[in-house]
Amino acid sequence: MNKRKNKICFITGTRAEYGLLKCLMKEVEQSRDLSLQLVVTGSHLSRIHGYTKDEIIKDGFLIDSEIEIDLKEDTNSSTCFSLAEIITKASGTFERMKPDLIVLLGDRYELLGAASAAMVHRIPIAHIHGGEITEGSFDDNIRHCLTKLSHIHFVATEQYRKRVIQLGEKPSNVHNVGGLGVDAIDKINLLSRADLEKDIGINFLKRNLIITYHPLTLSSSEQTESEVVELIKALSRLENTLQIFTLPNADPGNFRITEIINSYVNENDSAIAFKSLGQLRYLSCLSHVDAVIGNSSSGLIEAPSFNIGTINIGERQKGRLTAKSVINVRADADLIHNSISTIYTKEFQELLNDNSNPYGEGEAVQKILYILTNLKIEKLLRKKFFDLDFNLR
Repeated sequence: MNKRKNKICFITGTRAEYGLLKCLMKEVEQSRDLSLQLVVTGSHLSRIHGYTKDEIIKDGFLIDSEIEIDLKEDTNSSTCFSLAEIITKASGTFERMKPDLIVLLGDRYELLGAASAAMVHRIPIAHIHGGEITEGSFDDNIRHCLTKLSHIHFVATEQYRKRVIQLGEKPSNVHNVGGLGVDAIDKINLLSRADLEKDIGINFLKRNLIITYHPLTLSSSEQTESEVVELIKALSRLENTLQIFTLPNADPGNFRITEIINSYVNENDSAIAFKSLGQLRYLSCLSHVDAVIGNSSSGLIEAPSFNIGTINIGERQKGRLTAKSVINVRADADLIHNSISTIYTKEFQELLNDNSNPYGEGEAVQKILYILTNLKIEKLLRKKFFDLDFNLR
């Protein structure tokens, strides 16, 4: 008699987290012991944000369910409405699909809605990349909420493992597997410089940068706009430098950032903007540019593996572990411009020769797959709070 396969349901709402999950999803799909289910939501289904559902289909995955939410506005109220939509629609999806375990990665509000519905439906959750800190966005709060709603944890570093345990999670259920971004880089066949130029319609220049700037969800819209303007001022001073923008995620305030960037690109022949490059083209860009600029986690988690610099602007990523290749800077045009100059100095380029990625050396996918394959899912649902052994004074 054949053993029943456990149904492992992945939920993805953004281009970034899908890129990290893809290799793991492939392994689960090919497993003799596990069955892949896939739910797509968020900006994957938004024409405004690139409709990256097409990329998922192109990669050969069967999408079991689509949870569409209204992303035509980018206000706080519309985000709350979207969160409520996710909870309601995910409930129906789980009722129909009956997954044995749900896999979530990161800290998006779409995932918080899905996790809330899973809690009520008594479906255990595996959470990836918990324990991290990003003090400048409400993603930080969501990430820790997801930790408490989850039952098994796959973290990127030992420091993050300790933090998840500090939140009351049982140590034997918290696994330091390293970052999935490193695996994605190791397993993908990157495009050559010439092929990438042809594919996305660019010509690399003497200097080349990739830029991503997301909304500051714990700051006012005015603050976000001010920081983007400072970034644009710094970039406008550059000469003979190709500037590749990837447009922001679907957080509140993203429309104004996109408007400012598109206005700059329209007036600058050496700048180009993409709603989404997709994983292959994005990682290929990292292999051919000189630095990543902005406030995306990719500059901290993936860029160091390419031995290129990162200029991390503002406080959105404050609290994350960083490699030697990361320059942290306030959102000030002069400081940003000076940091870009630093990237090209002999001293900084020599530093890159001794750079290492704090998020591991790969094999996270195989470690997670092994644990999922041997997991006794039926014993996960009831959790006991793990108290740390220390004296409060």
